[in-house]
Amino acid sequence: MYGNWGRFLRVNLSTGEVKVEEYDEELAKKWLGSRGLAIYLLLKEMDPKVDPLSPENKLIIAPGPLSGTSAPTGGRYNVVTKSPATGFITMSNSGGYFGAELKFAGWDAIVVEGKAEKPVYIYVKDDDVEIRDASHIWGKLVSETEETIRKEIGSKRLRIASIGPAGENLVKFAAVMNDGHRAAGRAGVGAVMGSKNLKAIAVEGSKTVPVADKQKFMLTVREKINKLRNDPVAGGGLPKFGTAVLVNIINENGLYPTRNFQTGVYEHAYEQSGEAMAAKYLIRNQPCYACPIGCGRVNKLPTVGVTEGPEYESTWALGANLGINDLASIIEANHMCDELGLDTISTGGTLATAMELYEKGFIKDEELGDAPPFRWGNTEVLHYYIDKLARREGFGDKLAEGGYRLAESYGHPEYSMSVKKLELPAYDPRGAEGHGLGYATNNRGGCHIKNYMISPEILGYPYKMDPHDVSDDKVKMLILFQDLSALIDAAGLCLFTTFGLGADDYRDMLNAALGWDLSTEDYLKIGERIWNAERIFNLKAGLDPERDDSLPKRFLEEPMPEGPNKGHVVRLKEMLPRYYKLRGWTEDGRVPKEKAEELGIGEFL
Repeated sequence: MYGNWGRFLRVNLSTGEVKVEEYDEELAKKWLGSRGLAIYLLLKEMDPKVDPLSPENKLIIAPGPLSGTSAPTGGRYNVVTKSPATGFITMSNSGGYFGAELKFAGWDAIVVEGKAEKPVYIYVKDDDVEIRDASHIWGKLVSETEETIRKEIGSKRLRIASIGPAGENLVKFAAVMNDGHRAAGRAGVGAVMGSKNLKAIAVEGSKTVPVADKQKFMLTVREKINKLRNDPVAGGGLPKFGTAVLVNIINENGLYPTRNFQTGVYEHAYEQSGEAMAAKYLIRNQPCYACPIGCGRVNKLPTVGVTEGPEYESTWALGANLGINDLASIIEANHMCDELGLDTISTGGTLATAMELYEKGFIKDEELGDAPPFRWGNTEVLHYYIDKLARREGFGDKLAEGGYRLAESYGHPEYSMSVKKLELPAYDPRGAEGHGLGYATNNRGGCHIKNYMISPEILGYPYKMDPHDVSDDKVKMLILFQDLSALIDAAGLCLFTTFGLGADDYRDMLNAALGWDLSTEDYLKIGERIWNAERIFNLKAGLDPERDDSLPKRFLEEPMPEGPNKGHVVRLKEMLPRYYKLRGWTEDGRVPKEKAEELGIGEFL
């Protein structure tokens, strides 16, 4: 087999048993790898109704068949598990170098089961695997954890994925961090790792990922890299200003969420844009493995020294969404989230929920004591509560449950801007209605990157669509983006390659690397299979389409108050039935037997 090694590690932390398991090319052609292989294993082996923080939940860390190759951005991996934030499937994707190193060690995935009696970390060096004591690093920050493990093992090649105090304390939106500042951030995968008493996975490998036709693959890769370098976003805006180049674009288009999505225009947007960051704090770019784009930022601040980030979502979540306009404070807050192991989007979303609850008088001053009041624009809130929630101290214990549960505890869940209890990212759907349908139907909840409709609705990729068009063409484009995103995740590549590459380009690279002769339609069918399999998992876990495929009331009933989208709401009721129909699902949003059998997943119904 090429690309994939055809084997994965199974580590049971309850028993200490480590097993090697193999799979064949037929399975790889059905699921490709990474996100695809992981959902297959979860559906086959685990009851979707398990408690996400129990030993029965499984945590799968998986690079794809192009991870560790020279394919552009070929360093990605996914962490797939049942989310403690949503109660549904999550597939958190990260870059850096960890995913490629896991492939160099000869593994397509690590399946972690059970729960260790005491804190441990897993050390993988090619075929040698050890479960080591981690009691001495439990409680440490991410940078301290990485430094300690590096000193113990003494290898410069080592790549580490770990959790911070947030994961140890089972914060519902804790992240798995790798290479210091890269995050498998969303939906609490770090809490699942913490629930298993697993502090870190350290990996080093010495193998070369095999490709079927090396010369053809290299020629194909060069062609795709040239396409990316000649693209104005992938080769221009992203390397020059990072993902925060979007701040001004999204704000000018009137969908930059401000003060918990109360409006879509922020008066201080430019002052926290990628352009402003480059002028004041940027030292250099920081690309991930095999990445020709290099959107990562390395900044320097007097308070924290040299750090990485923030990218667009973090800049917004810790800035405009809280009414905060101090870029230095935002960068420092992002650094704290990385060190503590927190998802920045949900951190900001939860704090914004608290601020609106405080503004409306539901959170009282007497509850907070001497702690900073949740006033819009109060930078004290950022640094104080980020630390408190990661450690579950004081009011931070309430915040650690996430924005939805916080708002629900005050009897007002409508002030949580979340879908399936996952806080929304930096695009107000009243300014991009197809993107709103994407939020509502996303398998992991309030997520943008598994269906990035901002590309056609705002940026014009692959072509410009009216953001307020709700026709079948818009719904079909969303379905295409969802299936394509699942394919790219399963391949082990970054979604930013869609700025410059299309479905045919991924087909070319996969066929050259894997020695297959599949069509573009065949590959998109793999993406569709993954999406439907995740939907089946969620339905078995208890998803109620009528309740869960929805949006916060604000987007459905409160017209945008100002800017280019003034007066608009999201017409979800018009789009959702047609989405179900075009997906081949039942009228109530379920995967029917005929569709499951067409995709070869009838066994999982």
